Amino acid sequence: MYKLLTHNDLDGVGCGILAKLAFGEQVKVRYNSISSLNREIEYFLENDEPNTFLFVTDLTPNEDNEKRLNDFYNAKGQVQLIDHHKSALHFNDYEWGYISVEDHDGKLTSATSLLYDYLIKNKQLEPTAAITEFVELVRQYDTWEWEKNGNQRAHSLNSLFYLISIEEFEEKMLERLQANDHFNFDEFEKKILHMEEDKINRYIRRKKREIVQAKVGEQLAGIVYAETYHSELGNELGKEYPHLDYIAIVIMGGKRISLRTIYDHIDVSEIAGQFGGGGHQKASGCILTEEAYKLFVLDTFHLSSIPEDAKRNQYNLKQSSFGSFYKNRNNDTFILYSKNGEDWILEKDKVAIEQTFTSFDEGERYLKRNYAAALVRDDLFVDYLMSEVKKRENS
Repeated sequence: MYKLLTHNDLDGVGCGILAKLAFGEQVKVRYNSISSLNREIEYFLENDEPNTFLFVTDLTPNEDNEKRLNDFYNAKGQVQLIDHHKSALHFNDYEWGYISVEDHDGKLTSATSLLYDYLIKNKQLEPTAAITEFVELVRQYDTWEWEKNGNQRAHSLNSLFYLISIEEFEEKMLERLQANDHFNFDEFEKKILHMEEDKINRYIRRKKREIVQAKVGEQLAGIVYAETYHSELGNELGKEYPHLDYIAIVIMGGKRISLRTIYDHIDVSEIAGQFGGGGHQKASGCILTEEAYKLFVLDTFHLSSIPEDAKRNQYNLKQSSFGSFYKNRNNDTFILYSKNGEDWILEKDKVAIEQTFTSFDEGERYLKRNYAAALVRDDLFVDYLMSEVKKRENS
């Protein structure tokens, strides 16, 4: 017999599907949140099911259960931990731990892809094209490679996962992977996925109007409250506001924070680790501890949302040859313009600041990080120019 304890997200459930493909009725699968994993491990160890091999995937135990699992392995040798998070690398010190962030080709791994390789290597599962395609979709979504590769099917798979129950998703995937030569969505799924995409886009547009920015430690964070679509929201907000180091999504119902960044030089798993959490470099999470609640909620609740850049301008454009006009909620005005086509100058209320910039992007990043200003609409820009002309005529 086998028992699998795994995460309750797409990657974790992907592991459950592979386990059922490999072991059929000989495996019991339990899908867990991060907090419930340790209760499940304790139950398993206390109820000592004879001749049962334990798999733990996509999650890692706390320190007490880490020691207990090691004792269990030394006594029976019937446990295997498989994970891909950098915060879990120390489990490689155990014979029963296998943690790999990247494969031998340098590609980021997922728990599903690692378990698939493990099952094939141990001749417990025969690879097929359909299963391989499914595993790759899960891997690309979980590592966010799908966006770089333009692989919308990976995103659609995750959307389908959240549209139906875990039980229904698992049943659909098992049947599909066993019956088909390749992995595809059916026509009904394509229709509901299209509707879901529209819903996600509307949700993100609303949240763009609610995000605030604040210095948390050494980094500038964008903070927003949201209960759903955390991955999509974090990624889109990161691209919309590239001057932010990372996005912190506060999930009040779940008392958690989800952290996302679009940058290679920012490691949000280290930030999450400060509050007892962890995960990937670009996608991590933690419990909303008392300290985290103060930093991300109490200290920022009074802040006004980040003003959005005007989208449909014809005249007040970024990198304009005669300057780009910005304004913040304090009614401070800013003009960012190029001097001799090289250095970029930033004027605040018509007075140039001392610092100059080598590019427009560098100047705008400084402007948004320090003054939370946004590109104004054409009509406001024209009003500003008209008022300046009148002042000069009257002087």
